[in-house]
Amino acid sequence: MPAGTLYRGREGMWSWVAHRVTGVLIFFFLFVHVLDTALVRVSPEAYDKVVATYKTPIVAVLEYGLVAAILFHALNGLRVIAVDFWSKGPRYQKHMLWTVVGIWAVLMLGAIYPVLGHAARELFGS
Repeated sequence: MPAGTLYRGREGMWSWVAHRVTGVLIFFFLFVHVLDTALVRVSPEAYDKVVATYKTPIVAVLEYGLVAAILFHALNGLRVIAVDFWSKGPRYQKHMLWTVVGIWAVLMLGAIYPVLGHAARELFGS
């Protein structure tokens, strides 16, 4: 490892990377969402076609990924706030990260049916 690196590939660095990646993904989604919503003013027929593509199973999987990104970004953001503003935050940052990952995993398991249920019914029947 190069001298002077703070995290050296440990949990803190990976949470930093994941926070930035999820933030960019959320920004990209919001950008596309604004564009497709604006399409209704240009051509309602084109808007209807775009919205119809959103009802496919592939998009349902992408929506699940979006839920995962938003949930991790939000939970990790709360952890970052705790690390920055709580005097003992830096000491417990690793424990808080694993707590965030655990809460995120439980909530993502709970989101499987609500988010992917329609896609499963479309692929495998009701």
